[in-house]
Amino acid sequence: MTSNLKPGERLDDLQIRGYRIIQSPGRFCFGMDAVLLSAFAKVKAGERALDLGTGTGILPILLEAKYEGDSYTGLEIQEESADMARRSVSWNHLEDRVHIVTGDIREAADLFGAASFHVVTVNPPYMIGEHGIRNANPAKYIARHEALCTLEDVLRESEKLLISKGRFYMVHRPFRLAEILAGMSRHRLEPKRMRLVHPYADKEPNMVLVEGVRDARPRMTVEPPLIVYREDGSYTEEVLELYGMAGTGRQE
Repeated sequence: MTSNLKPGERLDDLQIRGYRIIQSPGRFCFGMDAVLLSAFAKVKAGERALDLGTGTGILPILLEAKYEGDSYTGLEIQEESADMARRSVSWNHLEDRVHIVTGDIREAADLFGAASFHVVTVNPPYMIGEHGIRNANPAKYIARHEALCTLEDVLRESEKLLISKGRFYMVHRPFRLAEILAGMSRHRLEPKRMRLVHPYADKEPNMVLVEGVRDARPRMTVEPPLIVYREDGSYTEEVLELYGMAGTGRQE
């Protein structure tokens, strides 16, 4: 079933429950950070989860595949990406459980109401302003740089959106870790769990996964590092498991 694909789009296999996702190389395809975040986050039975800046809907679809939450919502400001996400939801017949909303993260609490969710996930733009190389593609620039929302916007709205003791999950870059943890505490999203992701065992981390709990007491667990590649450049067994490829010998 590919009749809802538009020119330049492709249908990618998510390696879980037969789910697929529509992507376009001309916009912004999901990466490993989204897969790692979907494994780091937890959605319990009966809970409502919201993904801020959902792009083409990868997080709500993966979370729905892995957990038994009540509903999964993705908020995306770029209508073209939101449209792709909705068509992926339709392709996987998830309309009753996954909902895609077009809107601005900065107005998320107004859109959904205060204390509307048990879980908030976010894979936000990592780069501040003009830091890094500016991509000429506007969609990719918005996804990578804080052009339309900042870390402060994400934390402020997440504080409003979560119920007391609700959980906040984010993947980001370690170079902003001090800012992230301080901002989470300031917005009552007390850091509770953190895991650094290293490309190789002897290399510095290039991603960090963090969990915060709204209105919780201070106490954080630092989990063992996640190593992505073996010395020969192949995925480690843990990463293969996260991609649903353990024991297959496959690499992507």
